[in-house]
Amino acid sequence: MEENNLKKTKEYKAQEITPLIPDEPQKKAPKKEKSDFLFDLLKDILVSLIIIVILINFVAIPVRVSGSSMYPNLHDGDFGFSGIFTKWFGIDRFEVVVIDSPKTEDRIVKRVIGLPGETVEYSDNKLYIDGEYIEEPFLSDEVYTEDFTVTLKDNEYFMLGDNRNVSRDSRYYGPFTTDDVMALGVLTLWPLSDIGFD
Repeated sequence: MEENNLKKTKEYKAQEITPLIPDEPQKKAPKKEKSDFLFDLLKDILVSLIIIVILINFVAIPVRVSGSSMYPNLHDGDFGFSGIFTKWFGIDRFEVVVIDSPKTEDRIVKRVIGLPGETVEYSDNKLYIDGEYIEEPFLSDEVYTEDFTVTLKDNEYFMLGDNRNVSRDSRYYGPFTTDDVMALGVLTLWPLSDIGFD
């Protein structure tokens, strides 16, 4: 009896003093090779450049307004974007467009006044298209447009700046073609006070 009790006591103690096996230390993830890091960086830069090229050539271009020829709707120094793809939906009267033409030294921003085949006439500071009076609500009261008449050919557009007194536009360069029109509309993002779409 005592022998059995002694045996049980030894087994109990053996269970108590069973040593704990420490957890296996976690293996550290191998450090990324420097060449892998450079490859990933170059790949990211290349992908970003491709996206930028696609955006600039097919979606929108950055635009900075230079001068006061589109005042009061666009101001000198305004920065934003103009849509390239929208051009293929057609060019409408009074749309603001970005023009990139051999006639001009730089890209210019103007407004479409006359469409292909139309006769554009200004008389007594009023616009007439094919003899019909057309209101220009985007002009300020101080603007004055001198009298003239021009008849456009197929694929010719007559463009004017909103600030007629200082604008160098189709009155100076002559009509522009579809190929001269790079983008339509200007979404102004900076300065914040000028945010809007024209």
